[in-house]
Amino acid sequence: MPEIFENNITYLKGVGPKKAEILKKELGIAVFGDLLDYFPFRYVDKSKIYKVSEVVNDNTYFQLAGYVTNMVKVGDKRARYITATFTDDTGSIGLVWFRGLQWVVNRFKPMQKYIIFGKPSVFKNRFNFVHPEVEDYDNESFKVSGQRLEGIYSSTEKLKNSGLGTRGISTLIKELLSQCSNKIYETLPDYIISKFNLIDRKKAILNIHFPVNSEIVSHARKRLKFEELLLLQLQILQQKNSLSRKIKGQVFEVVGPVFNDFYNNNLPFKLTGAQKKVIKEIRADIRDGYQMNRLLQGDVGSGKTLVALMCMLISMDNGYQSCIMAPTEILAQQHYNSIKKMLLNMNVQVELLTGSTKKKERDRIHQSLIDGSLHLLIGTHAVIEDTVQFENLGFVVIDEQHRFGVAQRAKLWRKNKIPPHVLVMTATPIPRTLAMTVYGNLEVSIIDELPPGRKPIKTMHFFEKSRLRILGFMREQIKQGRQIYIVYPLISESEKMDLKNLMDGYANMLHDFPMPEYQVSVVHGRMKAADKEYEMQRFVEGKTDIMVSTTVIEVGVDVSNASVMIIENAERFGLSQLHQLRGRVGRGADQSYCLLISGNKLSNEGRKRLEIMVETTDGFKIAEADLQLRGPGDLQGTQQSGVLDLKIASLVHDSKLIVQTRTVAQDILDIDPKLESSENSRLRIQLEQIKKGKQNWGRIS
Repeated sequence: MPEIFENNITYLKGVGPKKAEILKKELGIAVFGDLLDYFPFRYVDKSKIYKVSEVVNDNTYFQLAGYVTNMVKVGDKRARYITATFTDDTGSIGLVWFRGLQWVVNRFKPMQKYIIFGKPSVFKNRFNFVHPEVEDYDNESFKVSGQRLEGIYSSTEKLKNSGLGTRGISTLIKELLSQCSNKIYETLPDYIISKFNLIDRKKAILNIHFPVNSEIVSHARKRLKFEELLLLQLQILQQKNSLSRKIKGQVFEVVGPVFNDFYNNNLPFKLTGAQKKVIKEIRADIRDGYQMNRLLQGDVGSGKTLVALMCMLISMDNGYQSCIMAPTEILAQQHYNSIKKMLLNMNVQVELLTGSTKKKERDRIHQSLIDGSLHLLIGTHAVIEDTVQFENLGFVVIDEQHRFGVAQRAKLWRKNKIPPHVLVMTATPIPRTLAMTVYGNLEVSIIDELPPGRKPIKTMHFFEKSRLRILGFMREQIKQGRQIYIVYPLISESEKMDLKNLMDGYANMLHDFPMPEYQVSVVHGRMKAADKEYEMQRFVEGKTDIMVSTTVIEVGVDVSNASVMIIENAERFGLSQLHQLRGRVGRGADQSYCLLISGNKLSNEGRKRLEIMVETTDGFKIAEADLQLRGPGDLQGTQQSGVLDLKIASLVHDSKLIVQTRTVAQDILDIDPKLESSENSRLRIQLEQIKKGKQNWGRIS
């Protein structure tokens, strides 16, 4: 990038120190190049002037020509807002301003014609334009003939108050291009531009900001998206190749007596085809001499823990220790209980280390790790403390890794001179395009089969009016010896309304299911840890029939006898969370149910979420739908990845382009791994500039 694009934005005409500060704070724009790459998110067509009589309430923008009259300041001593009437030869429409009031007073003159542009809203059965854009009708910049596409830039209230709304940003970009357009050089190889029929970078930049017509906008967006995604995929693949080539790993050649004893005598159920495939993939990784970094995806209950355990037994057969790190004590305890059960009567030493572990017990565990008598450690963040030292750590499992920071994961990664093999597990299915970017540096394994005997969970949506029917169903299930979860939303532990809803729900349960005939537990995040554990344990042991809870049971409680999940106010949950909650049932051989209860009034998005939940139990289909509905920024774990800073491409809408550029990037690196050829020099230069000052987020473990 030419040096001029590294100039501080302060030195651009029309900016200055104050605007520079707010541009950096609000938009991250610090230098000329940042502003050049700040693209419009949509365009409006100002080629047509409508009549007032043509204005309709269909969420579109209108441009009108006429006169401004009847301006009135509304307020007592000091005006709070200004109203006016805009008139043409077909009728009149209201105008309203809530800020910049002095400017409004000075802007309009009697009997002068103006152009206004905006999106109408309805107030008291009358159309209004709130804060419309205004131009003089005879302004030379306004030409009715030809197309007048204008880019709309994302802004904020603070920016608008500083004169940096869409028009202000557009003015700065126009000034920047007048100074720098001759310095916009090509960044892609000629053979790529030719093969994929892309326009050159300079033409793309000029027309993304100030397009001649809608066709050129399409070409400009395609070019810039392709470039952004290709460079991203090259960066990811180079990091992946670097990891696989450079980082030496333990060689696990032996599948020995410990593994075989477990496989022949303790295997809890016949492995699915998907589990066998994943174990083979991991086996190939851990015997090739390089550190394994693999992501294991699979729905709740798909058997990820069993796969991880079998791989850790191979580690033991080769003389190495293993460790599982889970994000919560509940989940760590669950792993400990299930693994101890699976290893019954085997000579494998397993211990649990959490923040609650007593000092005497902790000291004993530390010593057994150092002398090598402890084979498998399961724990929370406690396992990454400096005092925790292993004799020979060879295999690490990180469960729900998005809940851990990069620095936390790195501590575990450095527990041995030769880094241990790393298996990252998640029960949150990740759409393919997202996995290609967020986890693109990892090998990916997927378990997409449920263990034999598991029946798909039946999911139904009910409105409040069906409450009596639901109560009857609950009584019937308890009569059959089943247990029931009832989950209330708790967005924040401090939200009194949510806690009240839960406590009211608990009171209702006691009314509808009176003691001593029925036993009811209640669990929420504001309880003391010991009380919470006591109530959960009562439910796990079958001493209570119903657990009334917040989302603290989203991950952690595994009760095979619990066959019904009731989610109150289900419209307040995201798809991913609903799917996770549903996964708490269906752990046994009996038919399980998930009942989604909502209010009678649903938003379109809320209704769509509940419809998707009823239609499918496929976690990957749900993840794709979640990506479409919410975008990538809300999905678990993606915020910390560093790859979602896309300027123009979209992980939601550009899936085909993501796959295409992945293939192109792989083809390039297969022939020229270090981009040393002259024809790839532009790509090499771009990647070097991208890497300057950026952390290596590729090392996920």
